[in-house]
Amino acid sequence: MPNIKSAIKRVKTSNERNAHNATVKSTMRTAVKKVEAAVVNNDEAAAKESYLVAASKLDKAAAKGLIHKNAAARKKSRLAKKLNSLNA
Repeated sequence: MPNIKSAIKRVKTSNERNAHNATVKSTMRTAVKKVEAAVVNNDEAAAKESYLVAASKLDKAAAKGLIHKNAAARKKSRLAKKLNSLNA
């Protein structure tokens, strides 16, 4: 445990940010799983709606630096590909 006041504060804020980032990442992963589940169940309406939510969560995570922007683009692309497979 640090003794210097600024170092103590850095540890505290680091833990707070870590907790927040974990919840944001978790909701992002859940949104992606909902899209994939809807695609497996052949529920086109739910898949489209949950895709919009998942794309938004991915973009926000990329903007905050939680995941790389290319990783977000790749995940969105793969989800869109799965979504389009329902139509074909």
